[in-house]
Amino acid sequence: MDQSNRYAALDLDENALIAGGRHILCAYRMKPKAGHGYLEAAAHFAAESSTGTNVEVCTTDDFTRGVDALVYHIDEASEDMRIAFPLDLFDRNVIDGRMMMASFLTLTIGNNQGMGDIEYAKMVDFHVPRRAIELFDGPSRDISDLWRILGRPVRDGGYISGTIIKPKLGLRPEPFARAAYEFWLGGDFIKNDEPQGNQVFAPLKKTIPLVYDAMKRAMDETGEAKLFSMNITADDHFEMCARADFALEAFGPDADKLAFLVDGYVGGPGMVTTARRQYPNQYLHYHRAGHGAVTSPQSKRGYTAYVLAKMSRLQGASGIHVGTMGYGKMEGEKDDRAIAYIIERDSYSGPVYHQEWYGMRPTTPIVSGGMNALRLPGFFANLGHGNVINTAGGGSYGHIDSPAAGARSLRQAYECWKAGADPVDWAREHPEFARAFVSFPHDADQLYPGWRDKLAAFL
Repeated sequence: MDQSNRYAALDLDENALIAGGRHILCAYRMKPKAGHGYLEAAAHFAAESSTGTNVEVCTTDDFTRGVDALVYHIDEASEDMRIAFPLDLFDRNVIDGRMMMASFLTLTIGNNQGMGDIEYAKMVDFHVPRRAIELFDGPSRDISDLWRILGRPVRDGGYISGTIIKPKLGLRPEPFARAAYEFWLGGDFIKNDEPQGNQVFAPLKKTIPLVYDAMKRAMDETGEAKLFSMNITADDHFEMCARADFALEAFGPDADKLAFLVDGYVGGPGMVTTARRQYPNQYLHYHRAGHGAVTSPQSKRGYTAYVLAKMSRLQGASGIHVGTMGYGKMEGEKDDRAIAYIIERDSYSGPVYHQEWYGMRPTTPIVSGGMNALRLPGFFANLGHGNVINTAGGGSYGHIDSPAAGARSLRQAYECWKAGADPVDWAREHPEFARAFVSFPHDADQLYPGWRDKLAAFL
């Protein structure tokens, strides 16, 4: 059934829709299956995403037609399809009238992803009007809160050197806490890896007090504040809160140094929002494990990593992983810096839409996945700044001297970039950075040919 006479209005002006502020706009790369016209398939997509179905029904009235999602732009050659969703379509909370990400996803990538006339459709960008920004929680904490704890300026406070306890599974409580202590002697921030929680060999209620003891000893020894991001992910929101409550009690007077990590993709928006609302005083660390199932370039459905990051800011994530932009082991390219820019800036033009955030707090880019000190100068040069959290697991625990030396090498890499120095020359005056060349010789050979002759004293 061709529904384009109802669910398409190609005469609508995008700028007027944005100025009107009454629609969420979504842009997709869409291809219909063979035998289906582009506009017909697009209209069916919009119908399934809003008020329609595949037949005429007797319950439709004039008001219903007023909240139809409308296809307002198509370009078959570039597979560009854009839909305007009236704000009134989206579900609101009973308790406070706020918008919810679950409803956004249900409408914009819900049943339409499985329709028989659609070969694929992947959301590449969306625009949120001011009223919708006001109706999402947004972050309650951001990187400025961490800089303050670390004794840094709360504006442009710089790089936060972090790690992930390695191996990510298999450590008992005492070795786990010892690994944390050894890194904290040189670095700032430790996160649980996404599978770490309450395994039988490392019960949370035994591990967390030991981690806090390690933090206190490291702070005493270094005279510096330290940060720990604890994984509270669970199927059951009550279980998640039980983990968080226990950790807050265990950290006691240093609870401000505790962040909560939530696996936001596998746990879903309900888990992210529960953590955001139940613990607004804690930094909310959004781990995106599993997202590649839909965001990878190989996937033609779902949404992109850019869209995921943008959604995380609306939900209230204080920080989210943004990949390594081609500088680490994770899939990505240099121009993935847009994923960082959309969450950290108050105004940014993405692949399709310009977005104003109207003062909503920023979400911190968290860089993780195969990074070490040798790769960081190029990463910072590409991104244009170093106001990120970097969790380098192998880059710290793989340092030839110690995890603390690995942490110091990360800090020295940041200072090298800030100084605009040649990394090999910088290494001559910064021994931990120099020893990173020895620790990661494959990267050193690839990035800095001839380094062995210049750094022979450190071999």
